[in-house]
Amino acid sequence: MAHPTEQPHVVVHAPALDGSRRVTLGDEPLGVATHVDDVAEILRLADLYVTDVEENDLVEWQGGGPDDWPGLSEHHGA
Repeated sequence: MAHPTEQPHVVVHAPALDGSRRVTLGDEPLGVATHVDDVAEILRLADLYVTDVEENDLVEWQGGGPDDWPGLSEHHGA
């Protein structure tokens, strides 16, 4: 079986002023996430089935990790 020559490189960018984070695959925008679950759904919709977006080598978290959603915690907390 042939192996892909290049693994997908997903970037969850640093939080914007509203706390949301852009998600890209290389230069291609995939969506905007407001929670770690959004990242998993965005990747699923892009046919990238990543079971653990928080601890996967394919996903690079910039400007904070999967728990960093400044200003948005009140929307998902209760």
